[in-house]
Amino acid sequence: MNVLVIGANGHTGRLIVKELAHSEQHFVKAMIRKTEQAEEMESLGARPIVADLEGDYSYALDNVNAVIFAAGSGGSTGDDKTRAVDREGAIKAIDFAKEKGIERFVMLSSMGADNPSNGPEGLQYYLEAKGIADEHLKESGLNYTIIRPGALSFDSGTGKITASESIADKSNDIPREDVAKVLVESITTEETYHKVFEILGGDVPVEQALKTI
Repeated sequence: MNVLVIGANGHTGRLIVKELAHSEQHFVKAMIRKTEQAEEMESLGARPIVADLEGDYSYALDNVNAVIFAAGSGGSTGDDKTRAVDREGAIKAIDFAKEKGIERFVMLSSMGADNPSNGPEGLQYYLEAKGIADEHLKESGLNYTIIRPGALSFDSGTGKITASESIADKSNDIPREDVAKVLVESITTEETYHKVFEILGGDVPVEQALKTI
């Protein structure tokens, strides 16, 4: 598939691009905001495309079969940026995908997006924005997958996770490398179609875990 990664220059986004580039199934387009980021995307094996998430970037979705939305303002930015990126930016991506008849949409969300008021006080607006975007995707009619990792780490990936619609013990974290692998594997794993699920580090190989969602 021709896959567009939105948020390609983020910590997790770069790992997603790398994972896709190493796959024999996919061709990867990396959406970036600045031209100076293009060289790194090319070195990772992607075709860079410069577009502003906060503007009209519909052209970035031309000739694309699948979208991975991995952009995020992070929990430390102001509400304006969170709203522009995590809510409005994601909603625009979903609407553009519908307009262009794109087959697959994989959303990197966050554990807690389904119940923001229970999250840490400083993250509640962020989680609310994520949850609104998730609901828009669920109602879009697209073939979606919404993935909600817990706390992210920079540890090396293990290739093994815990995955469930709701994980009871949310105290573990998960390496960003494993999150990237889950997002990429989900594109073509039918068991993840029209599903929302949580992931953390675990002891089940990613491919096997996704087959049991």
